[in-house]
Amino acid sequence: MKAESNMAFKPQVKRTERGFSLIECMISMAILTIGLLSLLGVFGIAMASTQTSQENNTAKQLANEAMEGILTARETANITWAQINNTGSGGIFLPGFNPIWNPGADGIIDTADDAASGFQTLELPGSTGIFAGACPPDTCLSLLNFQRQIQILPVFPVGGGAAYTTLRQVIITVQYTTPQNKIPRTYVLSSYISTYR
Repeated sequence: MKAESNMAFKPQVKRTERGFSLIECMISMAILTIGLLSLLGVFGIAMASTQTSQENNTAKQLANEAMEGILTARETANITWAQINNTGSGGIFLPGFNPIWNPGADGIIDTADDAASGFQTLELPGSTGIFAGACPPDTCLSLLNFQRQIQILPVFPVGGGAAYTTLRQVIITVQYTTPQNKIPRTYVLSSYISTYR
């Protein structure tokens, strides 16, 4: 009886340890390769996004610059309320997409006198990190791949009726291409402007 009880409590050890088979190694290498290729794809997307971020930021700045110019002209009374409109509606702002010109003699962006002032460039600090005021040593980027459109539209009441005489909608669209792909991208800034300062 004693012998049987000792055998019942004795653990049985099976020797089933063995190494990896060739198929298991190949499957794990395939999974690892797929994971690494996916990671490389993510790095490629991140690099492309980083390279296009400067164009995206420039488009936002160009739209904000135009809106600030319109608001400043209204605030300083450089132009009348009737002039804050597109040229087809009796105003001074050119319709359609226009190149990014420097402001003309009137100091207002996207008006008829801008073409004579030449194309605008973006000046970045040179290797010292300090603006020198000249393109060498500073870096000057051309804005020829950007176009801007200013639309000034009447605003109508919700229920219908005549347009408000003291309120207009301003839609500024900047269209641009990036070095990576030549498909045009757009940035739209929409706001309202009133006669009240």
